Amino acid sequence: MEWDDYRIFLALIRTGTVRAAAQQLNTSHSTVARKIDAFETRFGVKLFVRSNAGYALTPAGEQLIEAAEAVETELLNVQRRVKGQDQKIAGDIRLTLPNALASQLLMPELAKFMEVYPEINLDIIATYESLDLSRQEADIALRFVQSPPENLIGRHLADVAFTGYATRSYIENHDLEDPNSASWIGFSKMKVFPNWRKLTGYPHLPVRGIFNSVYLMLAAAKCGLGSVVLPCYVGDPDPELVRLPKSPVRFIEQLWLLRHTDLRTTTRLQIFSEFITEAIARNEALIRGEMPGETAVIDDVSVANLAK
Repeated sequence: MEWDDYRIFLALIRTGTVRAAAQQLNTSHSTVARKIDAFETRFGVKLFVRSNAGYALTPAGEQLIEAAEAVETELLNVQRRVKGQDQKIAGDIRLTLPNALASQLLMPELAKFMEVYPEINLDIIATYESLDLSRQEADIALRFVQSPPENLIGRHLADVAFTGYATRSYIENHDLEDPNSASWIGFSKMKVFPNWRKLTGYPHLPVRGIFNSVYLMLAAAKCGLGSVVLPCYVGDPDPELVRLPKSPVRFIEQLWLLRHTDLRTTTRLQIFSEFITEAIARNEALIRGEMPGETAVIDDVSVANLAK
């Protein structure tokens, strides 16, 4: 059996359908189906039961999972160790970070990096999902966490401040003290943070709508749907938004730079890590919610407190 057999087998059990596995592997669904058929023929046993709902593992397929994952883990370990010895100032860097952080704050810095280092190619994956650095889903992660996993090199870059925003016209035309007049714009993680309104200065206002991205919340606020809690690096630079009069600035998240320990000596990753650390430092006042000419009065609140 070859590694490619295991790779396709694992992709299929993790996604559940041939089409989804093909997307993950960047190949065609017919190729996946053909290779699974050939794998079963060489193995001499059916690994999947086919149906309109997708592929379901047979008992024989379930017994193969542990062996396939062991092969995958060992191969990834070898790949990381080899990559960790790479001293070239060239090649790809797979960077994962939240979408708003990339586009609203760091895109000029990322563009500058690629100009300074033309032989290094940034592969940017904008997502709030925690990609697995052990599986090389990314080389470097800029992630909002309270503390990094033990198997990763972690560097705390900044404390991220949030506060409430609305358009000027919304504030002028709505009574923020009246729950029948004003409201908050909701977000998809409200169930995880049930007490978030208590920390806004306007805990009495109801919630209208639920949006699953910072960009949707921002667009809703600009359309006058309501007030919105945003990172200060998103809200403060936007000329259409102003801070709510009574909404405190709070540290809610911590921004960390994360790498796998096996890649600590990879030269291009070291260079990028130092570059982006300096870039965050240059933008720290904005990230911390400090207005020009003054230092923000911060009421420190952890994510854990929001969840209580």
